Amino acid sequence: MIKLKNFIVINLFLIIILVSTKSFSENHNVLEVLELIQKDLKTLEKAVYSGSLNDNLNDSISSNSTMDQNTEDVLTRHLLKLTEIENQFQELTNKFERINFKIDKLSNRLSKVQADNQIRFQELENNSIISTDENRKITSLPKEETKKVLPGSSEPQDLGSISYKDTETNLLTQQTQSIESTGTIVTETFESEEKLLPDVSPEKQYEFALSFMNVGDYYTSERAFREFVNINPEHKLAGNAQYWYAETFRIRQLYTDAASAYLEGYQKYPKGEKAPINLLRLGVSLVQMGEKDQGCLMITGVKKQYPKANQSVLQKAQYEEKKFDCKKENS
Repeated sequence: MIKLKNFIVINLFLIIILVSTKSFSENHNVLEVLELIQKDLKTLEKAVYSGSLNDNLNDSISSNSTMDQNTEDVLTRHLLKLTEIENQFQELTNKFERINFKIDKLSNRLSKVQADNQIRFQELENNSIISTDENRKITSLPKEETKKVLPGSSEPQDLGSISYKDTETNLLTQQTQSIESTGTIVTETFESEEKLLPDVSPEKQYEFALSFMNVGDYYTSERAFREFVNINPEHKLAGNAQYWYAETFRIRQLYTDAASAYLEGYQKYPKGEKAPINLLRLGVSLVQMGEKDQGCLMITGVKKQYPKANQSVLQKAQYEEKKFDCKKENS
């Protein structure tokens, strides 16, 4: 643009010089020359104006092109952001589905535990009803005996009471029950309602019992491990089965049953694979039952009796020892 203006100025200067020389030679053509100059100036002005318009158009086109590029960059960034948000939303959906699946499993386990507790409560209620009926039969007396008089008074006895005369006997030796009758009471054992383990190798039976633990069916697992220990008391997996049998009680917070099962495992299988953790669980169960002194002795005795045990078990014993302040109790 600047070069074009300089070119126009130079041309005007040359034209003026030419006109001046011609004015000296031809004075009568001065007006015609001036008219020609005006026309040339107008033509140059139009050219300059059109060139400036073109420059303005080029500037606007270049600015529009830069704006288009900026717009494309912004759109690209937004598309990338939307893709990232979509991926995050998909991950959240997957997590939500996994959490729902875990909640369903927990609800199923909870329903099984509730059913197990309901069966146990019904058994306890039935046993209590039977015991109360037996006590009523023992303590109840015929109607004619209720009219006996207390010794030293003329008032009648209370219903169901026995006077000292009822305890009198003319025998010189005390009668005892026969050995056969007492033996039937002492040697009476509990028989399971049905056999649970399949007729396969002990290893397969152990895996079968452990499968119920993995799915949260602790009541069935309890029965399976108890049956395994009764059938295979000398097997190398018997100590492990006894430990898992006790674990079924601990998980259900039946600490008294758990402590007795852990104690049985500690006494029968002191050198088994699960012996260190069995002793630790025994101590924790005793503390939770209120026997803190005995429990702390068991917890602190894990490192003394099993110094080569797994590090995770020793660290767990150290943690429980600090948790229950066992050192303060023993000091």
